[in-house]
Amino acid sequence: MRIKWLLIIIGVLVAALLAFAALTVFFDQAVLVRHDSFYRVDAKDKVVAITFDDGPSPDWTPRILDELKAADVKATFFMLGQHVLEYPDVARRVTAEGHEIGNHSFDHHGLFFYTVEEAEREVLKCEKAIKDVTGVSTRYFRPPKAWINDEEKAAFSHMGYKVILWSLNSKDWVTFDDKYIVAFIDKNVRPGDIILFHDSGGVFGVDGGDRHETVKTIPDLVRKLKARGYRFLTVSELLKMEF
Repeated sequence: MRIKWLLIIIGVLVAALLAFAALTVFFDQAVLVRHDSFYRVDAKDKVVAITFDDGPSPDWTPRILDELKAADVKATFFMLGQHVLEYPDVARRVTAEGHEIGNHSFDHHGLFFYTVEEAEREVLKCEKAIKDVTGVSTRYFRPPKAWINDEEKAAFSHMGYKVILWSLNSKDWVTFDDKYIVAFIDKNVRPGDIILFHDSGGVFGVDGGDRHETVKTIPDLVRKLKARGYRFLTVSELLKMEF
């Protein structure tokens, strides 16, 4: 009898883990917290913004920058303060090539593990790192994993920040094939979308990871969307397009 119940418990745990994994991979949790944030704009023109989270990375950010330069596209990079301090030359290259920088917190800990005051300090610490290294000030904040509550949104708004989420999630951290990512975005894109990619990290953390598919996605995606008449803007440029 004990063995039977043990097997039942193990089965339930395995099923729960599989369900959680499937939910993580195929469900975009950002849809639950989009209110009072900017995740797309109602644009008349065919415009989108490509964004990258968790960098800069010494391995992947330069390759992504090479592809963006070749495609003549500007993007917005939501950077972690700790990575900015670790890889200052990469962070400076992002700004030198005309891309936009956003605040992604200092070390990517989920904000709901913090008090509001602790979350504010986390954002200010990242803000200082970005300013000290690049000379750039940013008023755009993207919460790690989209984990943010209404109290935090109000606090960041009072600090002068706009909370930026996304309307299309590439899920590139799952290492989906680039052809799948391109087909998914090409099928679902709408004018005014903000598209989420990553230039660092993977399934189990924000360091390292494998962004080969992300790098391969950029030229094909840009080519397809440009053929359909789309233009690529930074987040700040996109927000000005709302009618």
